[in-house]
Amino acid sequence: MAQRRVSRAVKAGNLTIGGGAKISVQSMLNVPAEDVEGNVRQAVELEKAGCEIVRLTVPNKEAVKTLAAVKEAVSIPVVADIHFDYKCALESVAAGVDKIRINPGNIGSEDRIKAVADACRQHNVPIRIGVNSGSLEKDLLAKYGSPTPDALCESALRHAALLEKFDFNDIVISIKSSDVSRMVAAYRKIATLCDYPLHLGVTEAGTERMALIKSAAGIGALLLDGIGDTIRVSMTADPVREVAAGFDILKAVDLKTDCPRIVSCPTCGRTKVDLIGLANEVERRLQGCKKPITVAVMGCVVNGPGEAREADIGIAGGDHCGLLFRHGEILRKVPEDQIVDELIAEIDNL
Repeated sequence: MAQRRVSRAVKAGNLTIGGGAKISVQSMLNVPAEDVEGNVRQAVELEKAGCEIVRLTVPNKEAVKTLAAVKEAVSIPVVADIHFDYKCALESVAAGVDKIRINPGNIGSEDRIKAVADACRQHNVPIRIGVNSGSLEKDLLAKYGSPTPDALCESALRHAALLEKFDFNDIVISIKSSDVSRMVAAYRKIATLCDYPLHLGVTEAGTERMALIKSAAGIGALLLDGIGDTIRVSMTADPVREVAAGFDILKAVDLKTDCPRIVSCPTCGRTKVDLIGLANEVERRLQGCKKPITVAVMGCVVNGPGEAREADIGIAGGDHCGLLFRHGEILRKVPEDQIVDELIAEIDNL
């Protein structure tokens, strides 16, 4: 993995974004803005699922009441998503929001941008500049012909300059696209042009299956480059699934290590146990485990212990039985219906 990009630190409530802080996982509420109870319930569910930053849309003054209720219900930072009406940003700041997400180009004249910047500075509220390929300015589309990575970067830096003009620098930048290669290229470029923390995401990524694949490809590639300070996996799905996916991506690139890493083989004709069932059960039973260990679930005894020698502990399937091993050394044989229980017992003792 490449050395992590150096970025300035920005505080959103009790959480630091950038500056070498751990990469945070966030999501967005999808309950109608006027449904206070529904938004609160979903925000609490997301916090319980491990979500580290939660965002909600604030399209009107009524939604500020929802924001205040969500802020009261959770301990994680709450972000107000603002478009067009700068007064919603001002009222969100007054209501105690931890961070604002705006596109400075769509909230009107410079005096309105100054008003938002001043309010955020006075209350130590950072601003995320959110640019995406679907909301690019007309002059940039005319200049570049399409929402190219260069166009996205120019848009983001233009908006940052507007805030900088009014002495505001607590900025996080996102430049999302639904096109993975365009998104990756844009973030790689912006990473060289400024030191603001970067919020990574593939926008409009689709339903859960494809969104996870596209996000793993795009977000994962950038994280391996050392780029990125906070992530959101956008899904047409329950936001709780976004949080799970975000942490799974961090696990896959070894940026989340306070949990088991499970390795399992794809099975073959030698497999004589229900390896798919066993692997799924092991994964389920280890949810919530905080031990930074590698657990192997292998299909046969021919190669199992050898191929998984680097695992801290594992099982290798036999003829309706399994071999329990640790660091490649066989501990004992166990019946198939006891494999998972025996494995978990050994893990508990590590």
